[in-house]
Amino acid sequence: MTSPDTSGSAVPASATTEAPVADLDASRDIADVPAVEIIGAAAVHLMSAAAVKCGLAPDADGVAGEDLKDLDEARKLITALAGLVTAGAPEIGDRHARPLRDGLRTLQLAFREASAFPDAPGEGPGEKWTGAVR
Repeated sequence: MTSPDTSGSAVPASATTEAPVADLDASRDIADVPAVEIIGAAAVHLMSAAAVKCGLAPDADGVAGEDLKDLDEARKLITALAGLVTAGAPEIGDRHARPLRDGLRTLQLAFREASAFPDAPGEGPGEKWTGAVR
């Protein structure tokens, strides 16, 4: 069974009904999570992905961590992390931002070490937001 939407095209009737109870429960669950925890979780995901892309993943299942290195992808992830940490720090406070800054700096240094031709100071990933990392 279908019902027309405002553009006149047919959409399934199930698409016009309210969200399932499970979706509402998930929305309520995330509504209860403080912003500092969501920002922290997003930062940890970016850090983990950037570490893998810098070649820092442990060797597992016959795949060397070094084989997973992709510095172009790592640069994007580190830059996104730097933007999140820099923009979020005033909102989440120094207590929560300090370990994120430390992790970011460690990744920036790891990126520089993994690069065959390291960027000039101030030109590395995320350094637009953090300043030069040495």
